[in-house]
Amino acid sequence: MISIISDMDGVIYRGNNLIEGAEDFIKMLLYKNVPFLFLTNNAEQTPRDLKRKLESLGVNGLDEKHFFTAAQATAIFLQRQLANGTAYVIGTGGLVSELYNVGYSINDVNPDYVVVGKTNAFNFDMLQKAVHLINKGAKFIGCNPDIVDPAPNGELIPAVGPILAAIETATGKKPYIVGKPNPIMMSIAKNQINAHSENTLMVGDRMDTDILGGLGAGMKTALVLSGVTTKAIMEEFPYRPNYIFNSVAEIDIEKL
Repeated sequence: MISIISDMDGVIYRGNNLIEGAEDFIKMLLYKNVPFLFLTNNAEQTPRDLKRKLESLGVNGLDEKHFFTAAQATAIFLQRQLANGTAYVIGTGGLVSELYNVGYSINDVNPDYVVVGKTNAFNFDMLQKAVHLINKGAKFIGCNPDIVDPAPNGELIPAVGPILAAIETATGKKPYIVGKPNPIMMSIAKNQINAHSENTLMVGDRMDTDILGGLGAGMKTALVLSGVTTKAIMEEFPYRPNYIFNSVAEIDIEKL
């Protein structure tokens, strides 16, 4: 049986609006007992937050185990690299919570890592602190490379990418990105549902993270045009997804 690993924002919902057909897609996965995981570069929310968000949009029947975030992947990666380490965090409570869960503590004086996720509270003081700590030797970690995120009104709004770029410009050091398309996150995701690459479909709306990550992991890939990528944008990339759908409403598991 095929397994499904799917992005969320731009695939299941856009901002606070459920994408047409997404509820039926999820119901189909549950009804047919398809192994699936929602894999998101979102590092702001916990699996519980995401479960509750879908419930607020009318989608029920999901468990926290159905969600895996870039914050979780980042925490697991750091714990494997240095157990019980310390980090200065630019991000939200969801990211901090995942770091605490793996035994990390927060330190803004001499941390092992500077960990950066998306936050609307980013300011010059945070930039100055991050630059200072990285220049002193802290390792620079980014949760994901996303430049923009889709907003409910159809506009694209800044994501974590511009924050990472500001720190990189000031330090001259590139961040190590843990989230999609990093094979580390894709590997952890597959292990969560005991999936094998050759029988797994990666569904996403971004060519540079979802589709690239799926290709790098040896999965089949499906691009949906309900998020940030149009067919014209897709043509700019040197690689192609296996499937192109207007939305998840068009995905028929039996025909994959």
